Amino acid sequence: MGSPVRLGSVMSRDDAATAYLACASVSLDLASRDEVAAAWTHESSCEGMTVGGLVDHLLAQLRHVAQGLRVPAAPEAPVVGLLDHYSQAPWVAASREGVLDPDQNDTNNSAAEAGFDAVLAAARSEREALPALLAAPRSPDVIHIPWQGWSLATPDFLTTRMMELVVHGDDLAASVGVDTPEHDPAVVAAVLGLLADVSLARHGQVALVRALSRPQRSTGDVSAF
Repeated sequence: MGSPVRLGSVMSRDDAATAYLACASVSLDLASRDEVAAAWTHESSCEGMTVGGLVDHLLAQLRHVAQGLRVPAAPEAPVVGLLDHYSQAPWVAASREGVLDPDQNDTNNSAAEAGFDAVLAAARSEREALPALLAAPRSPDVIHIPWQGWSLATPDFLTTRMMELVVHGDDLAASVGVDTPEHDPAVVAAVLGLLADVSLARHGQVALVRALSRPQRSTGDVSAF
């Protein structure tokens, strides 16, 4: 059998870094809104998460990148491909079964108890540190994911974090009744390419083609997760 079909293009290191920084800034601006502060302790659109917990989860995507870049690559950890990352991650299988992750919710909700100002200040500090961290050379140029036990090439890891920022940014906007922000074209291309690749691997070519072009023959849901 040949290699899996890839719809999204593989981003260069520089392009991925530029797109990720733009995505992080848009997400931080959204999380900084007065509507978010006012709804901090309310239930969000993500079951089991407060708005504050959702913001912590959203902005953790800045912290994960910064922390990953601050430590050397883990030589003992396997480096997997982007699609393998999603096919092997336990949370993906759980989400497709409709299983929530109460431990993750509790972690984010607890972190949000520090308050709007503290969570946003920490995220802004990480955002300021990211350009220098991304510019520093790495060899090998991979980021270890300790909660999974494997590593991804840095552009692939940045793509996964952009997907989290875009998707959870929509969750946050819906939670507080504001318009979902639009992102730079490079961010949209990377995220939609990733989601389409994961959807294709899950549902197959025919289902995806019909969903996008022939809804009268659509076989139904083509969600990536």
